[in-house]
Amino acid sequence: MNSINPIIFLFPVIALILAVILYFHLLNKSIGRKAFRKFIFTTLVLAFLLNFFWEVVQMPFYKATFFPAGHVAFCALASIADAIMVLLLYLELGFIFRNPFWIQDVKWQRIVILIFTGATGAILSELRHVSLGIWAYADSMLIIPIVNVGITPVLQFMILPLLVYLLSFHGLVILNRKGKNYSNHI
Repeated sequence: MNSINPIIFLFPVIALILAVILYFHLLNKSIGRKAFRKFIFTTLVLAFLLNFFWEVVQMPFYKATFFPAGHVAFCALASIADAIMVLLLYLELGFIFRNPFWIQDVKWQRIVILIFTGATGAILSELRHVSLGIWAYADSMLIIPIVNVGITPVLQFMILPLLVYLLSFHGLVILNRKGKNYSNHI
């Protein structure tokens, strides 16, 4: 964890490309384009802020081999990648559910899909990063049996995406103050 390995940028770049493609696809199919752009921007900002907070709070569960300022910078970089992944997850579900504002009509089945997908993505990401030696767990990290990854990054992607989407959407509704229904299936 002393230096940043360029390989860690591969999946975030791929995720960013996919997110851009899905964003424009859903934007072109959306009736409320301005609202959709605001929602996506808010989602990105909130995803970065909440993930940065989570990353900093969970720092004691990782082995840090460089000074705290460097670790905080690494957390910021990880939070950018996390925000891209949160956005990609939302856009993928928007594509699957054929509704750019699928969060407006959230059902428990969609929440289960979101939580399961977030947990699976976090497990795969952790397995990759730990195996590449990009980071390592401290003894204080609780490990999930069978998959042998830390619990805090998995909980991060089980909890934060839904929270980000709900806060972003409710913020959009409050800003518009019209209670407008954004359901516009494509």
